[in-house]
Amino acid sequence: MLNLVLFGPPGAGKGTQSQNLIQKHALIHLSTGDLLRNEIAKGTELGLEAKKLMDAGLLVPDEVVISMISNKLDAEKDARGFIFDGFPRTVAQAAALDTLLESKGAGISGMIALEVKDEELQTRLLLRGKESGRPDDANPEVIGKRITEYNNKTAPVASYYKEQNKYKSINGIGTVEEIFTALNEVIEKY
Repeated sequence: MLNLVLFGPPGAGKGTQSQNLIQKHALIHLSTGDLLRNEIAKGTELGLEAKKLMDAGLLVPDEVVISMISNKLDAEKDARGFIFDGFPRTVAQAAALDTLLESKGAGISGMIALEVKDEELQTRLLLRGKESGRPDDANPEVIGKRITEYNNKTAPVASYYKEQNKYKSINGIGTVEEIFTALNEVIEKY
């Protein structure tokens, strides 16, 4: 089973490359945001708990998100693997994900980070904001805060996977095809 964490700051190209990897390797896209919305829409116990917290302006606790991931893994037992999107964002989440996957006889195959300098991210996100109309991508101040938040809180997850020899980084600058080729060269080694 191929289980990947595609990693990188906002605007690094994770969404574009995830779709390419899903198609090539027949993987399941596991987005924690999508899982939350789906559980809420279904009115499940986990969804109702998450909605109550979100409505109160609180973050959904890791254990609730891990339970939702567990449900998705159980529902897709025959999957060739998963691409984890938006999770893990902290070292505690990475450890919890490892524990969950181990309980199911699986594990993370690797984390691949798309490396892009902050200035390029700013440019990409502003362009995406103009094209998509997303307000969080149209404001340079908000973009700066998102990049800082990533650098301070999410980037340390890379060290967790480095310690397990599961971390690889590739240059996130180039054409979509060049980056996709580089990703596949890393994946072929898993």
